Amino acid sequence: MIPSDHHLTETDIAGRVLKGEKSLYEIIVRRFNPCLYRVGRSYNYNHEDTRDLMQETFIDAYRSLHQFEGRSDFKTWIIRIMMNNCYRKRVKLSFKYEMAQDINDHAKPMFTASGRDTGQMVQNWELGGIIENALSRIPFDYRIVFSLREINGLNVSETAKLLSISEANVKTRLNRSKAMLRNEIEKTYCPSELFEFNLIHCDAVVDHVLSRIGSNE
Repeated sequence: MIPSDHHLTETDIAGRVLKGEKSLYEIIVRRFNPCLYRVGRSYNYNHEDTRDLMQETFIDAYRSLHQFEGRSDFKTWIIRIMMNNCYRKRVKLSFKYEMAQDINDHAKPMFTASGRDTGQMVQNWELGGIIENALSRIPFDYRIVFSLREINGLNVSETAKLLSISEANVKTRLNRSKAMLRNEIEKTYCPSELFEFNLIHCDAVVDHVLSRIGSNE
């Protein structure tokens, strides 16, 4: 059963989990499943690998909850853990990063709110495939900035810190990524339509993570 305390902040939940209320960690898993899924897919990992990386990230975050003091946003904190796991897997598989080039920043949003029901858009698998294929062809340095800024909603400062680059580079890489996608993606598509983590997969991740933390692994 899903805990009912959805009004709690992540800091509140972390504090209570550390005091023994492990079941509340399910809220964390469900809240950040979509976010971490998008990050994993931005590294061009397939669904299965991304799911495994998500589960690993939630376990790592659980084990490090005592280090989270609420000084930074929880979303940024857990994304950093996910990115570290993605990077380690990337290195292990001998993937090579593609070099990004700086361009002028025009700070113009690529997407605008369409008002369409996200649930209906998730069912449009053809559209999802077009978007995912387009993003997969973008060099990684651009793709990850696009994912963090446009899809996961992080601001320029948070993105710069996560990637250890300047805020100016965040802006230029984001603008370049938009230019690469603009001919293939309609501007009216919502960011939430990208890399949706379907609820049918959410339960499996929740069950795995709660089982792991329950057995103190």
